Amino acid sequence: MRSFPQFSKIYVLMRNKGGKTADQRLRILLKDPVFNRAQEEQPESFKNIFAIAGDCKELGLGISPVDRKRIENVTMIFHSAASVRFDDNFKDAILLNTRGAFELIKIAEGLKKLKAFIHISTTYSNPDRHVVEEKIYPPLADWRTTIKLAEHYDTKMLNILFAKYGSHQPNTYTFTKHLAEQIVNDSRDKIPILLYRPSMVTSSLLEPVPGWLDNFNGPIGLLVACGAGVMMTNYSNPNIKADMVAIDVTVQGLLLAGYKIGYRFEPMTLDKPLDVLHCSRANVKPVTYGALTEAGKRLVRQNPFEKCIWLPCGSVTTNPILHYTRLIIGQWTLALMIDSFLLLAGRKPMLLKNQRRIAMTSQALQTFYTTQWLFSNEKFLELERLISSEDLDKLRLFQYMKAELDTLIWRGIGGCKEFLLREPRNATQSTRLRLKFFFFMHYLAQFVGAVLIGRLMYFFYKKLCSTA
Repeated sequence: MRSFPQFSKIYVLMRNKGGKTADQRLRILLKDPVFNRAQEEQPESFKNIFAIAGDCKELGLGISPVDRKRIENVTMIFHSAASVRFDDNFKDAILLNTRGAFELIKIAEGLKKLKAFIHISTTYSNPDRHVVEEKIYPPLADWRTTIKLAEHYDTKMLNILFAKYGSHQPNTYTFTKHLAEQIVNDSRDKIPILLYRPSMVTSSLLEPVPGWLDNFNGPIGLLVACGAGVMMTNYSNPNIKADMVAIDVTVQGLLLAGYKIGYRFEPMTLDKPLDVLHCSRANVKPVTYGALTEAGKRLVRQNPFEKCIWLPCGSVTTNPILHYTRLIIGQWTLALMIDSFLLLAGRKPMLLKNQRRIAMTSQALQTFYTTQWLFSNEKFLELERLISSEDLDKLRLFQYMKAELDTLIWRGIGGCKEFLLREPRNATQSTRLRLKFFFFMHYLAQFVGAVLIGRLMYFFYKKLCSTA
């Protein structure tokens, strides 16, 4: 909308939801702060964006015959609709992530002017392989059979089945995205299609505004929990390299991928491999989870969250004894104390409930924090050659790929404060003073705890000596 406003129309597939039509929801969406810059620079672009009512869990995506007629001249499709929840039940994950891709590809086959179909998957769609190349791997199951299972069996039955049928995958998300890739691969001779695998997507580096994001999913949720002082430990390997890319890097890569496939001259056949690109950063600017945690802790203390309840002091460890000691004493006990004070004050307790959410998120991500993957991205890096000199200012993703860790985290903290927590980007003076108080109380509590443990150990030592 902002950088290439010469497009004719953009159609956005959206559900009717919450008593609002797809059109009404699109108008609300376009008022999000992420579109402010586009509104200032290219306000005319907004007149060419239209909603298509549908649902990716329905056959034919639930698109009406009238809307099917409206989209018959579409030239490019970005298929990003998916459930990214790791705890979704197997049936819903199949219908949305796997069958949804199949239904959209069937629609795409009937679009005579289609030049590019970009299917967005994930670098973690083959988690059983620790070195993942930009190619398709053998299927873990037959996607047609899997779709039939979801169409004929209930949720409870399929959830029981997943433990065996899922080939020991960590969750329904990675498994159903893997199956969708098989559908894409089987369609490579029918439509101009490309498979795009981003790694963990985080807040924007610079565009359209620094730090933009709209959900607490993945590492961002844990950053907020640590910054608020409600999460003090995470069971993960500090030496594992974290592969995270900013959302503006991901989007600019998508635009270039669409250009690459749209201007491919030779037709695809089944004897040629599918185009696969890895939007990943770890082998360009590697960073470990340990370094990420320490940098996040240091920077969030410089710009604390207004809603922080304790000093940000989290760390990662693979020592279960240390982890559960911190968890019980540092997190659960603190949450119980504060919830008790809230009850006495006649207010609604909330921290223990948040601790359950943190525990569920940590459990869902544990495989990804304790396993080292290497994602090759040579083909993705080759996209740089496609950027013309006049478009360098519009597509700066390869400059962003080399951004320093402190820059990424600092802007991410600002984005969390502004877009998720609805507070000023820069901490107020009262918050900074409160953090100093928490700093004093934190280390005072540690000192008192150390003294008490020392006295207790001395008591048992004397008792043991007297008995001997």
